[in-house]
Amino acid sequence: MSEETKKSIMDYDTVALDEENHALVIIDQTQLPYHTEILSLTKQEDIWNAIYLLQVRGAPAIGVAAAIGIYLAAREIGADGFDDFYAEFQKAKDYLDSARPTAVNLSWALKRMEQVVLENKEKTVPEIVELLHKEAIEIREEDIWVCKMIGEYGLSLVKPDDGLLTHCNAGQLATVKYGTATAPMYLGHERGYNFRIFSDETRPLLQGARLTSFELKESGLDVTVICDNMSATVMRNGWVDAVFVGCDRVAANGDTANKIGTSMVALAAKRYGVPMYICAPTSTIDLNTLTGKEIHIEERPAEEVVEMWYKKRMAPEGVKVFNPAFDVTDHDLIAGIVTEYGIARAPYTESLKEIFKKKEEALKAKKM
Repeated sequence: MSEETKKSIMDYDTVALDEENHALVIIDQTQLPYHTEILSLTKQEDIWNAIYLLQVRGAPAIGVAAAIGIYLAAREIGADGFDDFYAEFQKAKDYLDSARPTAVNLSWALKRMEQVVLENKEKTVPEIVELLHKEAIEIREEDIWVCKMIGEYGLSLVKPDDGLLTHCNAGQLATVKYGTATAPMYLGHERGYNFRIFSDETRPLLQGARLTSFELKESGLDVTVICDNMSATVMRNGWVDAVFVGCDRVAANGDTANKIGTSMVALAAKRYGVPMYICAPTSTIDLNTLTGKEIHIEERPAEEVVEMWYKKRMAPEGVKVFNPAFDVTDHDLIAGIVTEYGIARAPYTESLKEIFKKKEEALKAKKM
């Protein structure tokens, strides 16, 4: 279904499950801000392409889409016994997992869904499928709570009338609601903080210009788009009091992979004494990855750099193009990692473990 924008983009669900038609429903973010196109996806190939082509993007939204996607795949498995069902489930899981290797939420959600299968071997296949259905819904609802809590903790780091800078899109369009890096901005807006937001355009796919500025403007926030190479200037001018960015993976030592250009923002922030905060759901924290050097960085097609936004190619034919989708921000450039269970500070090898302890205690208390 395609339609011109008739209402605010904030009125649409970024990621949802259509129960009646058994479909993953997403906003096609490659069409924003000019068109609001809602995609209803039932085939695994289409869901894989939606993740790879950034029609659904942002670590939390990818995780929710993956959970719904693997549930839909499980519905289609025509096996009666557990072993045959699980073999087909693994194939579907590995296929979806290959779409975006850097975003840990993708593998996190799929592993969580797989755990549901493994913990219920004694049940019938229809019963397992229904449990997967419930887990996918739970993952989606959790994402809303997680972002709200990140917003509350993030808001404690700033004050009314502050200038904030963000890179890429870690907003509602990257999650189910609130966003991660934008959550403090939205909560502050609701409470009259009157933030001034600077949104890096975020080359080469322009998520900051197309998506972040779009959703913030739609929500009534004061937002200014700047080119990526202008972030140091606005910091030097004293217009930025804090930087909030999202992330796709956090290593055990606090090194963080986020959209390409984030590390340059961090270097400028360090130079001008502006605190840089990473807004990271615990699902993006990978304690098994020791440092940022171990994070696999996805490289994307050259056309995104030299052709995508131009009427004519903007570089000579045959010239080489390097197009990494992410870079790694070193932990010593980061003032804090904001999670749904609190704010981690250096040394991150210790504080991130403490965050997970809080999470485990909260989950235990919830089950009691």
